[in-house]
Amino acid sequence: MTVLDFDGIPFDPVTPTRPAPVTPSAPAPIARRTPVTGHDDVVRRAFGELRAGVVDAHSAALAAQVALQRAIWRRAVSSPVTDAWPLGARETGPLGAQETGTVSAQETGTVSARAIGTSGAPEAAFKPPARTAVTRLDEVALRRLAEADIAGVFGPGYRRWAGPVAARLAAATPLVLTGVDRIELRGGSGKGLVVATFDGDARAAVVQAAEVFALYTGMWLCLSQGELVSAARVDTAGEITSGTIEFVVSRIDLIPRPHVTGIARIADSNPVEVTVAVVEPSGASVGPGAAAHGLLLNEFHMTHLSRGDQAIAMGPEFAGYTGVRATRLPTGGLLLVDRVIEFDGERGRLDDASYTTEYDSPADSWYYADTANESMPHFVYMETSLQAALLMGYYAGPTLTQPDTTLSLRNLGGTATVLRQVDLRDATIEQSSRLLTTTILPGSSLQTFDYTLSVDGEPFYRGETMFGYFSDQALANQTGLDAGRTKPTWLSENPTAAVRSIDVAARRADPSAPLCARRNLTLIDSVDVVDGGGDFAEGYLHSLRVIDPSDWYFARHFHLDPVIPGSLGVESVIHAIQEWMLDAGYADAMADPVFRIPRDIAFSWRYRGQFLPTDTTVELEAHIKSVRRDRDGVVVIADGSLWKPGLRIYELIDLAVELTDRKASR
Repeated sequence: MTVLDFDGIPFDPVTPTRPAPVTPSAPAPIARRTPVTGHDDVVRRAFGELRAGVVDAHSAALAAQVALQRAIWRRAVSSPVTDAWPLGARETGPLGAQETGTVSAQETGTVSARAIGTSGAPEAAFKPPARTAVTRLDEVALRRLAEADIAGVFGPGYRRWAGPVAARLAAATPLVLTGVDRIELRGGSGKGLVVATFDGDARAAVVQAAEVFALYTGMWLCLSQGELVSAARVDTAGEITSGTIEFVVSRIDLIPRPHVTGIARIADSNPVEVTVAVVEPSGASVGPGAAAHGLLLNEFHMTHLSRGDQAIAMGPEFAGYTGVRATRLPTGGLLLVDRVIEFDGERGRLDDASYTTEYDSPADSWYYADTANESMPHFVYMETSLQAALLMGYYAGPTLTQPDTTLSLRNLGGTATVLRQVDLRDATIEQSSRLLTTTILPGSSLQTFDYTLSVDGEPFYRGETMFGYFSDQALANQTGLDAGRTKPTWLSENPTAAVRSIDVAARRADPSAPLCARRNLTLIDSVDVVDGGGDFAEGYLHSLRVIDPSDWYFARHFHLDPVIPGSLGVESVIHAIQEWMLDAGYADAMADPVFRIPRDIAFSWRYRGQFLPTDTTVELEAHIKSVRRDRDGVVVIADGSLWKPGLRIYELIDLAVELTDRKASR
């Protein structure tokens, strides 16, 4: 049955075009699930409408591209110095708050990120692969790190496989550290701090202080066979043989190889720049399934997929996508998937696959501090589930069927429901996803997915979605949701409506104002309200905001292909509803009001366009559909739309916000 003529090419919405298989670069999957044998009727119906509505929906205009960062290691050691000395470095290699209590051999622990600081880490902050509550080490613990017993010192979160650990402290020189007084993930200039004592060679001591921080972050977990290699730049060897070192981190990243660089100071001596990196043995693979025992992909691959080497992230077939505009995960604080645990599928098989991924959500994540919600904001629910679903669909290789075509990734829509309300701070979210269909068209591809998010084995969020990969030609004719016709806002069609305004920016300027989105989630500045207006005569909301090309999310979503995340468009409508609820007085009688995402209300969205840095404004409206009250609070349900200049491109159906009295609901 032909339901869509996309660029003049009819296609069947259920049966995808099967390309010739592509030889996989990765080893066989480490775990398999029962194969998917069919699609649920509800999924067919949900995507039937989406497929029927897909048009040439995007524009090819993009902001200036940025250069791919490379050769950090070489830069770290290339500056002229009086005396440069590597410790244990290879001649060849690819590397181009505070808690109390001294940890002894018997004392370890895992972290509650709340201890690091509930004010939230910066959005761009490095996210360590593992965390611990340990912030001080005695000499016994240091010796255990030198024996590679890292999990024995920092806790079970540092043990991902049963075999030996290659990374260790002081592998190249005798151990000279005698204690660590402080390790702080966000200390120093905000990127990390180690304060340690030593007795012996000062050169070895400064490197070992940096090695402690590298082990503490868990970056070595990304490369099972990786050892710590190091280099430091000093003016003189000096005569200092004991004292205290302060190592302040200046750079830390997982690509091109996991590494940390910082400045070490001993008393009044000259500062020393030190770099420690995790490097695999010569000739060892770090691609999918080979970098770390038991995982197909980990944080290292996700970072490469977001802004690094796609051949490392996805396999050698993807090498041509490195350094050019292509499908990527978001970067920085918008990268919301960490590991692939299971994958039942293969490269080139595009009609079905199932897989399990994980995302760690530390309590100091920036979005917890910036949201008006009690817990995780709505856009993170959307982003983490959509990124996890799309990830292995891309890995299967739909873009490899058109190797000479530049394809950009866009989400086209979906439906999702919160199944239960749960505080996700410090949780590891398990993302179970299925690739349902792939349809290959000249210059484009479509994929459909379903997904379930769980914590501790209990599902809390479920949905379906559809993504498209579009060529420049397919993106060039952006026609929006209304086939290129201008659809005015309700307010434009009702110019005599009585309008009042809520000054969101003024409320946000008051640091004591409650239930207010701030900092990176500053998405609206004012809301125009028509009481009793809108399509349902329950209330109408309108907001207009100027786009600043320097807005933080353009650098994150995506590398070399900047667009506003659709989920942040949804979040902006949520903020308008939240501000209206507060202005209407729904929180006035509550002792402890909090915003939540209500359960058991299916929310649907359609995207037929994108907001670029070159667009001038984001305009939104929301039509209040219902206001449900109970003894503990109120739930508001609304429909909404978003416009770029002259074109309606987002449609939201049954977007729900709950305001409840936390004290009364306990």
